[in-house]
Amino acid sequence: MEETLPLPNEACFVYILKGEGQPLSESENIVAKPEQVILSLCGLTAGSMISKQPKGIIDSIIVHFGKDLLHQVFQGTKPELWEDLETPVTQYVVQSASKSFVKHYFDGVLQLFKNKEALTENILKLKLKEIILLLLQSENAEDIKQIIKSLFSERTFTFKELIDAHINTTSSIENLAMVTNCSISTFNRRFKEVYKTTPNAYIVDKKIEKVATLLKVSQDSISNIGYECGFSSPEHLSRAFKKKYSVSPTIYRMNFSVK
Repeated sequence: MEETLPLPNEACFVYILKGEGQPLSESENIVAKPEQVILSLCGLTAGSMISKQPKGIIDSIIVHFGKDLLHQVFQGTKPELWEDLETPVTQYVVQSASKSFVKHYFDGVLQLFKNKEALTENILKLKLKEIILLLLQSENAEDIKQIIKSLFSERTFTFKELIDAHINTTSSIENLAMVTNCSISTFNRRFKEVYKTTPNAYIVDKKIEKVATLLKVSQDSISNIGYECGFSSPEHLSRAFKKKYSVSPTIYRMNFSVK
């Protein structure tokens, strides 16, 4: 039986007080805008986005928390609206415009920090519980719920389950190694054991399968479909496609367009 892997157990949320739309993560389309909340599953992700910006450009409140702390705060129970994960989380960073009640929450937090004698451990635990419940009712709530579900989940997933869940959203071996909590060398070795091929070959094969699917249903040009699926040029696509399907993308499309 294949060994299962634990889910990430650290998270972080950032509330933007001041920002002018500076890009924080181009790959995730995350920008710094006032009254926006950024929630990330890996504790360093959201905080590191802010820390890389020049000082004084962005003001924010950053809170790091993990599974152990949440279990203390909720006293071993699960928050409202919670249910266990069915599949691994694939959206690790979520940005949401604040609803009015979230804005009022952070206004209150700011007042607490201005009156530090009120910052007791019990108060901080209550405030953490409050923001978790509020975030579950925010815009992008489904993506936020997935992150919260993960932090409370006792589930584990196999190496293959994690790869299959992420392979269509990233072609980066570094990212795939990260979600399986492996070094690059360990990841490459385990990948070959499970899939009987290399990560690069498998990723290319998945891209070709996506091209083939789009050729059947899309009217877009073959070159645009190739670029959309991650091929660097029409020639690159044609070589890889012929190797798998023994015909060119053009002939493949024509075969499916014939009535």
